[in-house]
Amino acid sequence: MAATFTKIICKFVIQILMSMIVFEEAYRLTVDAARPMGTEQISMNDAVGRVLAKSIVSDINMPPFDKTAVDGYACKRANLNNTLEVIEIIPAGFAPKHVVGVNQCAKIMTGAKMPEGADCVIMVEDTEDVDEKHIRFAKEKTANNICLLAEDVKEGTTILEAGNKIRPQDIAMMASVGHTTPTVFKKPRVAIISTGNELVEPDVKPGDSKIRNSNAYQLLAQTRRAGAQEEYLGIALDDKESLKSYIDKGINNYDVTILTGGVSMGDFDFVPIILKEAGIELLFKSIAVQPGKPTVFGKSSDGKYVFGLPGNPVSSFVQFELIVKPFLHHLMGNEYKPLQFNLPLAKDYSRKKFSRDKWEPANITADGKIELSSYHGSAHIHALSHSDVLIKIPRGVEKLKAGALVHVRQI
Repeated sequence: MAATFTKIICKFVIQILMSMIVFEEAYRLTVDAARPMGTEQISMNDAVGRVLAKSIVSDINMPPFDKTAVDGYACKRANLNNTLEVIEIIPAGFAPKHVVGVNQCAKIMTGAKMPEGADCVIMVEDTEDVDEKHIRFAKEKTANNICLLAEDVKEGTTILEAGNKIRPQDIAMMASVGHTTPTVFKKPRVAIISTGNELVEPDVKPGDSKIRNSNAYQLLAQTRRAGAQEEYLGIALDDKESLKSYIDKGINNYDVTILTGGVSMGDFDFVPIILKEAGIELLFKSIAVQPGKPTVFGKSSDGKYVFGLPGNPVSSFVQFELIVKPFLHHLMGNEYKPLQFNLPLAKDYSRKKFSRDKWEPANITADGKIELSSYHGSAHIHALSHSDVLIKIPRGVEKLKAGALVHVRQI
């Protein structure tokens, strides 16, 4: 009897291990499944965080003329050792009126167009007055201090490539070339659903056996930060009828549905079953990552996507950052590239189980080392609020010495 039971357990464990895929494969499956959304034209004032669907080309040279980079006097370099006659004052935005001749100069303001005949600008602080109409260069040498025509951008040059996420500095580039209505990819509409009989909303003080719903609001914020359009559908109970109702609403009305909870192996974890019944092809149900092994991803034949994330808040946060965020970026035509680097550990590290990649919250010390946060496991959401980064311990690695370099990812 005992031997039979042991065989059943072993078979069950083998099935679980065979269904679990490595992170790299899970990542590939998700981003390969993503199909960019449609496009739309919007005002550049609303474009920060959106992804360009059409490259932007400059319609002018930048600078559009030779201009001074400093306040000073435009003159001929060959005359720097001579007393110079000031023949005019050139403010920014006004065209020069005279040609600078031998032993002449024009007083000129930063950004103003260079007068004909001058080949350098001497800074005001490097000159001394001789009289009301004459100055003298008081130094031995000077730079040209001229921004040349088209030295930054030539007319017809692509200044912003399609696929880039638009930043505030990119808005300045758009404005400089008069491109006020960029074409961007549409935002995917993302439905967030929490599952669990134990959950109450944050404005409710939880009673016996209840906890506040933190996952949904964390995921809403992560989705918004990723640049997608988020909407919270509510808490589904742990029964097939309630779950099916919420899942159907998500799949039928949104591009992406994200569920948290109900995806592991408990008696009431119905999500994978309901997704299959709803016509969702499950591409994976388990990833060799800690935290977040019971992560589910699937798609429908008509271009709808579903993620089932674990119920523990650290697990759902980490899996959103690792899998969901890059996927949403691909839907918007952008290849997400998080800030990642390697830094040395401040102390020795060890773990008991090492068959999966492990991500742990940590901080960067003043001397550029990694110090692990106080972390009690995937339910310990407070650890993330007191951490700046996640570090990755690759599968197969049991111990690391202080000073060993670890992969660091900003959160």
